[in-house]
Amino acid sequence: MTTPLDPEMFDPVCPSDLSPIRVGDKWAGMIVRCLEHGPRRFSELRVPMRGVTAKALTKSLRTLERDGLVHRASHPGPVRRVDYALTPLGRSLIEPMAAACAWAQEHWAELIDAREAVSRPVR
Repeated sequence: MTTPLDPEMFDPVCPSDLSPIRVGDKWAGMIVRCLEHGPRRFSELRVPMRGVTAKALTKSLRTLERDGLVHRASHPGPVRRVDYALTPLGRSLIEPMAAACAWAQEHWAELIDAREAVSRPVR
């Protein structure tokens, strides 16, 4: 059994869409991070990903599965259980994603300034 995911795993103040380097959609990178240490159930993934709707999480998981990054395993039994796990291809994303996160942290202020400059009304 894996350790429960930390509900504070993702900083709510840190907008995931700030980084110009993205894997898949808005939630895909967070899903990969959640699966880094082993398979997880759908309900477990929602704990640290507070802002995701069930519909959006389902769509992201299906896209990651279609792209060969995530494997969906259905376990029959009296209580049906579905787990999601990274495939070897999905696991190969962990190191590049860590580098992209480090880059975004290093350039955080510049990224925020650029976003704010574009969203300011021109006078």
